[in-house]
Amino acid sequence: MTGPLGRRTFIGAAAALGGAALAGPFAPIAQARPAGADASEASRRPDTLATPPGFQPEGIAVSGRGVAYTGSLIDGSIYRADLADGTGRILSRGQGPMSVGLKLDTYGRLLVAGGASGQIRVIHAGDGRVLATHQAATGTTFVNDVVVGCGGAWFTDSFNDVLYFLPAGRELTGAGAAPRALRLGGEWAPVPPGGQYWGANGIERTPDGRALLVVHDTAEALYRVDPRTGEATRTVLDGGSVGNGDGLVVHGRTLYVVRNWAYAVDVFTLSGDGRRARFLKRITDPRFDEPTTAAVYGDRLYVVNARFDADWSDPATASTIVSCPL
Repeated sequence: MTGPLGRRTFIGAAAALGGAALAGPFAPIAQARPAGADASEASRRPDTLATPPGFQPEGIAVSGRGVAYTGSLIDGSIYRADLADGTGRILSRGQGPMSVGLKLDTYGRLLVAGGASGQIRVIHAGDGRVLATHQAATGTTFVNDVVVGCGGAWFTDSFNDVLYFLPAGRELTGAGAAPRALRLGGEWAPVPPGGQYWGANGIERTPDGRALLVVHDTAEALYRVDPRTGEATRTVLDGGSVGNGDGLVVHGRTLYVVRNWAYAVDVFTLSGDGRRARFLKRITDPRFDEPTTAAVYGDRLYVVNARFDADWSDPATASTIVSCPL
């Protein structure tokens, strides 16, 4: 998530929270065959899904059974929707100052970036219970996006040159599960202090699963990051752009870069190690309205519209998740 300086008033209003809520262990969830693999069923799925009024979605995660989850920048609520028919409901209401990027883990939990609160929240994807709340950072911070891989969950901080690592496991509570900061170095372009410039935003894994990919908003660059050392190497782009890069999606060897203020998704073919990216095409759609993040399900890319320019003080303001062919 990024936005011009004058359009980020919600950041100053977000209060940092601490503490942790405890929960019992979970059994890993089975990964069902995506229903989207069936062409006839895919053709019946709606192309546009409405999110609730006053919600302002930002991140997205989709389960193997075609259930989509998105979080609210307004009050941290979580909304779940069935991609088969577009029906949905609020799963978890008002669980924090905001919910930005989110991903599902293999234990049926949502791992949620808490934006300016500096929080990381762990939420039961079935009933919406908050299982744990970790304070990853305080002060000037914006915990923005998350990916699951390379031994756990990795979160970006757009105002600090660090990633936060939450180890994988059944229990994500207690001192042993507290997030650890990994400082970004190497070729990484440092972000000036004070929260006036956006650095690390979207995050993904490289196709070979050995490293991370992070898009840098101010530098308009994509970096490969070694998860052991934090050393960053700039990915060489053969055409295309990652300017205004927000959410990232890696699907096989294909990288989708959601470019919010460009109202586009740039598509690249990646090398296995993520060091090179060859531009394939640019997806544009009249339904894009400050798109921020995306997820692949079946043969479709589901893109979230955050609508930063909309009047969210009006409780009737609403947004959408739109799908495009891959």
